[in-house]
Amino acid sequence: MLEQVVLLAAVTVLGLLEQAYFSLKVISARRKHSVSPPATTGPPEFERVFRAQANCSEYFPLFVFSLWLAGVFFSQALAVMFGLLYLYGRYLYFHGYVESAQGRLEPLYFSAKMQWMLIALAGLGVVCTMTQAYLGLDLLHSFSHVLGLTEHT
Repeated sequence: MLEQVVLLAAVTVLGLLEQAYFSLKVISARRKHSVSPPATTGPPEFERVFRAQANCSEYFPLFVFSLWLAGVFFSQALAVMFGLLYLYGRYLYFHGYVESAQGRLEPLYFSAKMQWMLIALAGLGVVCTMTQAYLGLDLLHSFSHVLGLTEHT
């Protein structure tokens, strides 16, 4: 069973490390701009770092849940691919936002697309698993056949 989820776990750990990195950047910005906790306002340079980290943290639970659901119920390989692309997009988003509010937009749209792909795979995987378990219909196999990915059996 572990080999079936080890790549999902690795992407999750990578995401945790990314979140830690973003948090360290906020600590550094607090020191650089003399913004002591619990203050969340200060120079625009600080506020962009703080907001970028907060936004990434707000979306992290959604990412983790959709990554695991897509990987367990649809395809670990596809979930890992979209998960890595999502994390890359969030990295670009963070650094783009630190530079300027406008700099966050393109990476934001990219990472949102990757997130929606994970949500779609998760939803499709759960629905297909439920139809197979409760109705005896193997929708994934049927989809594969219709798309020409498998031979008719």
